[in-house]
Amino acid sequence: GAYDLAGDQFSSLPTGLKALSALPAAGVAQTIGFIGLIELGFAQIKEELEADCEARMDAAGWDDEKKDSKRAIELNNGRAAQMGILALMVHEQLDNNPYIINSLLGSPVDFNAGF
Repeated sequence: GAYDLAGDQFSSLPTGLKALSALPAAGVAQTIGFIGLIELGFAQIKEELEADCEARMDAAGWDDEKKDSKRAIELNNGRAAQMGILALMVHEQLDNNPYIINSLLGSPVDFNAGF
């Protein structure tokens, strides 16, 4: 489908972070604004969500130690996901050169040779 009134297609956009520079500024602002609205919506029901989670843990018969363990596991999963996304973004900016340290040390590797 088209993403603007001129009829420009989503399929014509580049992938990854390059899409941000190809989209019109209004489109990027609209996306960021929509994400902000979602965040505000969840902020309004934060206490309700927390109470619901606490009630479910109580209904499962978990003691405080198990609850704390599950919370720590969930936080660590979130942190791991954030690091994974960061790694994907960094890798995309490496110009398809996964051995950047070799280039810095004066021994570049032609990673895509033969393809």
